[in-house]
Amino acid sequence: MDILGDRKFVEVPGSTTHELPPLLVRMAADVKRLDKVMGMANDLIEQEDMIPTQPFAVADSQDRRKMDLALSLVDQYLGFVQHWQWGDSILEWIRQCETTFENRIDLRNLLRADVWPHAGRSSFVTLLEDKAVKTGGVGIEKAVGLRLTFRQPPPLRCFSNQFLFYLNSPVANTAYHTWAGLSPSPTSAFPPERFIFNVFNMSLE
Repeated sequence: MDILGDRKFVEVPGSTTHELPPLLVRMAADVKRLDKVMGMANDLIEQEDMIPTQPFAVADSQDRRKMDLALSLVDQYLGFVQHWQWGDSILEWIRQCETTFENRIDLRNLLRADVWPHAGRSSFVTLLEDKAVKTGGVGIEKAVGLRLTFRQPPPLRCFSNQFLFYLNSPVANTAYHTWAGLSPSPTSAFPPERFIFNVFNMSLE
């Protein structure tokens, strides 16, 4: 094990640069019916009385405030879906990386057996961060945390406005760090200069 500062790195045998499977990501939020999502946002506003009726308020002003808030909720939800998609793609990529490691004698012993999704595989998440993968503003750890929390992205009507506005980041980050912290010590990072891979956008243009 190599130690650089406060970082511990796995000792990869030899000096070869290893190619990992490509990371395939739907980078645009995959929502089939945006009008239905907008309708759910409007229902959420009504059900939670997010904009209380004011007796002397102008109707156009009230409607405009509701529209602005609905658009904001939809935007928050699309961000949630985009993060979830990244997390789903990353977990699938980790599965493929496991297969690559298992099929390579010089890499096989770097992974310990565990129950999927292996907490020790957070080293692959760290590798993505060390390689500075361009995510368009998506937080990698948050994305994985949301995928660990939700097997599928729930429809917007399942969320409270509090979750969408305030709680999804703390929940996702807590989920990720709890999962990553379950790995037996020491958890070592992969030296980024020893691994290469491509990232492909699978969203339809």
